[in-house]
Amino acid sequence: MLDPTRQQPIGPLFTSPDCDSAREYFRGKPKGMVDKVMSVNDAVSRFVSDNDYLASGGFGCDRIPSAVMHEIVRQKKQNLGLAGHTATHDFQILCAGNLTGRGQLLDRVDSAYIVGLEARGLSPHARRVMELGDVAVCEWTNYTLALRFQAAAMGVPFLPARSMAGTDTFHHSASAQITCPFSGDSLVAIPALWPDVAAIHVHEADRFGNCRIRGTSVTDWHVARAAKKLIITCERLIENDEIRRDPTSTVIPFYCVDAVCLVPFGSYPGNMPYEYFSDEDHLRLWLTAEADPAAHLEFLDRFIFGLGDFSEYLEACGGSRRMQELRNEELME
Repeated sequence: MLDPTRQQPIGPLFTSPDCDSAREYFRGKPKGMVDKVMSVNDAVSRFVSDNDYLASGGFGCDRIPSAVMHEIVRQKKQNLGLAGHTATHDFQILCAGNLTGRGQLLDRVDSAYIVGLEARGLSPHARRVMELGDVAVCEWTNYTLALRFQAAAMGVPFLPARSMAGTDTFHHSASAQITCPFSGDSLVAIPALWPDVAAIHVHEADRFGNCRIRGTSVTDWHVARAAKKLIITCERLIENDEIRRDPTSTVIPFYCVDAVCLVPFGSYPGNMPYEYFSDEDHLRLWLTAEADPAAHLEFLDRFIFGLGDFSEYLEACGGSRRMQELRNEELME
């Protein structure tokens, strides 16, 4: 049951659910079918600013935009907000920006699932970051955080739901109790969420930003339409003629997209459905290194700060031979 005395949100609301303000922004966003291909370095420099609120596509370690996360950390962006919608390794990467002497990359998180890398265990450093108390947290479920993106994609300030009612999560969220005008039932109002910028890794894209995703897209359909700025990384860059031959395969249309970056193996060390399996050895290496802060700093200098881009990271992790092994593992029948 909902608390009859609880009418207003208790948890912090990090973004405004004002749909008219969002509509005004999107009205002025360029929607031309123009060439948007650029490097990840340029995309992050142009479209990710300090204090922005960020959304990361994919789900768990599946189809995560690792290259963009690395570059955000490498460029030492500061005071970002994050939608932690089953953010596993991507959250782990971003927490590397919260290190003594290197500033504070994350300062607020809408949390549905963070810190844990599913069956692989908890990230020691991500846990330290959250336990320090320097990052403000608002709690959600995966479903209600997805509803926030859906509300934004629909252009409405909230969606009604029954989810979270009668739970502690409701009391630590920024949702509110409402009464249905038709039935008189008590419902939960889930506020819309328009990220300042989102990063999504896809299987194929053309240079204008029309994107294809194989397998489940989880909530990325809505994230792409809710985000004010959208960076796409892709396994393959294909011709627009190919997009036109099968338009129903386009999950994200060009007018949502601001940057297209060709990054083969861009979800590494995560999984990319039908492309390559996750590198469990390397993910274990992250977790092991994080157990000791000094070893963690050395690890990050070796794999992020000391490298120029994501292609150098792939080489440092075994290069084409290791990537082919992971591809073979994913395609194994």
